[in-house]
Amino acid sequence: MGNIVAIVGRPNVGKSTLFNRLTKTRHAIVDEQSGVTRDRHYGKVDWNGMEFSIIDTGGYVSGSDDIYESEIRKQALIAMEESDLILFMVDVTTGITGLDQELANILRKSKKQVYLMANKVDNNDQIALSHEFYSLGMDEPYCISSINGKGTGDLLDVVVSSLKEKPEEDKSDLPRIAVVGRPNVGKSSLINALVGEDRNIVTPLPGTTRDSINTHYKAFGHDFILIDTAGLRKKAKVTEDVEFYSVMRSVRAIENCDVCLLLIDATEGMNAQDLNIFALAERNRKGIVILVNKWDLMKKETDSVKEYAAKILKKTAPFTDVPIVFTSVPEKQRLLKALEIALKVNENRTRKIKTSKLNSTMLEVIAQYPPPALKGKYIKIKFVTQLPTYAPSFAFFCNLPQYVKEPYKRYLENKMREHFNFTGVPIQIFFRKK
Repeated sequence: MGNIVAIVGRPNVGKSTLFNRLTKTRHAIVDEQSGVTRDRHYGKVDWNGMEFSIIDTGGYVSGSDDIYESEIRKQALIAMEESDLILFMVDVTTGITGLDQELANILRKSKKQVYLMANKVDNNDQIALSHEFYSLGMDEPYCISSINGKGTGDLLDVVVSSLKEKPEEDKSDLPRIAVVGRPNVGKSSLINALVGEDRNIVTPLPGTTRDSINTHYKAFGHDFILIDTAGLRKKAKVTEDVEFYSVMRSVRAIENCDVCLLLIDATEGMNAQDLNIFALAERNRKGIVILVNKWDLMKKETDSVKEYAAKILKKTAPFTDVPIVFTSVPEKQRLLKALEIALKVNENRTRKIKTSKLNSTMLEVIAQYPPPALKGKYIKIKFVTQLPTYAPSFAFFCNLPQYVKEPYKRYLENKMREHFNFTGVPIQIFFRKK
């Protein structure tokens, strides 16, 4: 289960600096999938073997000062709803401001764990300054410096230990399929079309949090859990920051699923926000199926299915081994086909390849086109094995792992996709010293 931690606070207290410091170890890994658009405000943190997602709410605010303050309040509310734990940051060099006080009042009502962080405590003399923050009525502030990292280790220890106590929601082994996409692309109607009026095939699962409905779907020979984040929106809140909201929503759904059905609007094509959601799914190593919805509205003569799909894959490159299904929800066109493909993608995601088969196939591929020599040194790859990870990843053991460059890595990935079916699934390739 993905845990989500949100950093909340007024502008310029140092949220982004802390975010960058906490996620920096991950960026090295994220960069391995070159071409992934990195969302500056969402990242993964791995601390003592526990992984969680972190969101810097500050990155989603823009506007003049007065709008700014109301946006920050809204985001604190969304963060309270959607995250599992909140880091509330204040600044010792300025002391308590009116906005800090207001945010504290909002956050104190939260049922979630909130940790107060006094930032910019760059040396021990400044610890005394943090005592002022006791008057916010929260627990003892953690003194940190996001610039030099002082105190962040202790903070992470506490965060990880309180996330560990969080109970798992649903332990079933059924594949979990989430419908994700920008607001208004038709997620709710897709779910309704799948689930249909025939509600007896659907049982809401106990322990389902109210921010996403998990339904056990048993019909047409399929058996899986459908994660719907589209519904359940209190109408009064529709005016809030849609972008931030949909990011929080998508993160939550993607973290908790095995395969994402990414819904895009045929009339608008794959835009930047769609790509961001795609990148989130790829970075979380989830299966992906792209559904082009409202295909019935397209003027057929201008664009064939083939050309349209090629345009999408050009944008998702280098990860292009992704199934694309053209659907029309009102006409229920190809919806079941989309489900079948999603379940197939889930099989691909969980496939384990025998080490003997992996070696006989891949060592031959390598022999046909060995990695180019670097500085006169030859790279010899001796052995390949699949790692016991959540999604397919492989270790290639060789004498000089540091010399294997990106293009060769991509070549191996393409060959693996040719020989073994990993359609719809991001795969990772590592080079290790024997």
